Amino acid sequence: MPNTKEILWFKQQFRVEIEAAVQGTPYTLDMLAAIASQETGSIWPFLRRAGLNTDRILELCVGDIIDGTSAGKGRRAFPINKADLLRHPKGAEMFGIARQAFEDMAKYVPGYKAYVPNQNKFCRGYGIFQLDLQFFRDDPEYFLEKRYANFSHCLAKCIGELRDKQANARGLGHLRDKTKLNDIEMAQLAIAYNSGSYDPSRGLMQGHYNRDEKKYYGQYFIEYLRLAHTVVVPEAAPATVTTQPPIVDDIAPPPPPPVVAPIVSSGPALVAPPTPVEATGKVYVVDVEFDPLNLREQPSKTAKVLTSLPDGHPVQAVSNKRVNDFLEVETSLHGAHYHGFAHTDYLKLAKGIETVPVPVPAATVTGTLPAIIMPRKATTLIRRTDPASAHTLHETGQPAGRKGKTPDELRAELNAIIDWLAVDKVSHKRYKPHGIVTYCNVYAHDYCHLAGVYLPRVWWSQLAIERLAQGQTVPARLEDTIDEMRANDLFRWLRDFGLRFGWQRTGNLSKLQEEANLGAVAVIVARRKLEGSSGHIAPVVPESASLMALRDSQGNVLRPVHSQAGAENFRRGLGNRQWWLGDEFAEYAFWVHA
Repeated sequence: MPNTKEILWFKQQFRVEIEAAVQGTPYTLDMLAAIASQETGSIWPFLRRAGLNTDRILELCVGDIIDGTSAGKGRRAFPINKADLLRHPKGAEMFGIARQAFEDMAKYVPGYKAYVPNQNKFCRGYGIFQLDLQFFRDDPEYFLEKRYANFSHCLAKCIGELRDKQANARGLGHLRDKTKLNDIEMAQLAIAYNSGSYDPSRGLMQGHYNRDEKKYYGQYFIEYLRLAHTVVVPEAAPATVTTQPPIVDDIAPPPPPPVVAPIVSSGPALVAPPTPVEATGKVYVVDVEFDPLNLREQPSKTAKVLTSLPDGHPVQAVSNKRVNDFLEVETSLHGAHYHGFAHTDYLKLAKGIETVPVPVPAATVTGTLPAIIMPRKATTLIRRTDPASAHTLHETGQPAGRKGKTPDELRAELNAIIDWLAVDKVSHKRYKPHGIVTYCNVYAHDYCHLAGVYLPRVWWSQLAIERLAQGQTVPARLEDTIDEMRANDLFRWLRDFGLRFGWQRTGNLSKLQEEANLGAVAVIVARRKLEGSSGHIAPVVPESASLMALRDSQGNVLRPVHSQAGAENFRRGLGNRQWWLGDEFAEYAFWVHA
């Protein structure tokens, strides 16, 4: 499958032409690279290793062989088989081209060679972005003249199809007038590009289904898109796609190595960087004396609250037009991007600030505050079957971090951790609630710990922090230099220390779910209004074909798949409500760790 090396090749060859073509559209080089990777990227390595030039590679970017039997079985679009194609007035000519393309490509791509002896088989997908042969009846000359072998024609067809699907595809009404798309929206559009429509209730688990790998087109696309984000062409790409010198990996000098973009990542998952603030208006700071300022969805005091902004927090005006005494603004809160309306009574012009800074998570832990766990004797086991304590789990055979290199491997590791912890198992007393006492904090700590991410079970006391800041060595002693962390404490810890330990906040549940789907560690945490009462924290975990997040009519996640200990313990579920919005909570936040 495509890797950074193949995506680099694609960008080197076609970047200049793509960037010119997508001007004035919401599409990007990375989006086109992801579509091409999904459509034909699996055959690029074979063609490149054979020493073929770019023109020949483009000509051989064909695939998806057809040999259907009858209508209603297998492929239903034209042509379902050879006989169906031959019934077209120009079908015999097209079959000759389609059959020859199949034979030529199969000389280099092993997976196709076994099917060559069957003289009825031929290819249905043409060009690096794979235009399906069903469009032969609308534009036969595109196929007969082999325009698919010309990158400019391929690109124009692809962009045209994207424009059409963005404007007309069922399920994509929310994208119709958008001039910029985020990763998830690009994936939604890519699904419609592949299958003709988008079902908001299914997230990215739709489009062509690979039965061997049990993955959908949308899942592949988002993974390639994230990979494309990390690959930067180190020098100017060629201005045309004319014949290039042969690229033979084992003979000719290799192409320059992929340059990894400056995306901070402190873990194995490809987590998207914080969304930048793109507003260009004046910068203001929040000016409140007591309560934080509510950032609202609409310019009204009764509109939905998106988040609360503390005193002194900077926001940037989208425009200087005030509506109902509200100003439309953008901001970044611990890396979480927000776009909403703030009441002008609680804003004042900032001095010496031209743009709102966007915090990014640290790639490595720095500073004077090290991670700390509760000390234990070397021979002591801390087991799931024991009652909860301040200690971190220490059992024989427990999972030991994520070592996966791909989203598939990372997802499998996260699911293995969930099933090993088995929070719902009655014998696992560590998570069993006792009256009003519950152990969401213990479970979240264990999940993160086994995934190789630091979320403290105990943390330094204020006195210990002062001593550490002075460079002193501080021993860990419970209720002296370290204290147990409840859910309310974890809310504050993530706010105050999360970034330096690699955590990144997001304001979007859809993004949170998708990061978990890609193998990242994700949590929802809420702080209780009544300080002595328990807050709540729960890991958001990967979706599966049998358990998907609840989404609205636009595909936005309303209730993600999560795993929890609490009054009710379950490995995976949606819950019966958006619990973090409960009146008992003062505030909530979504956090993700690569």
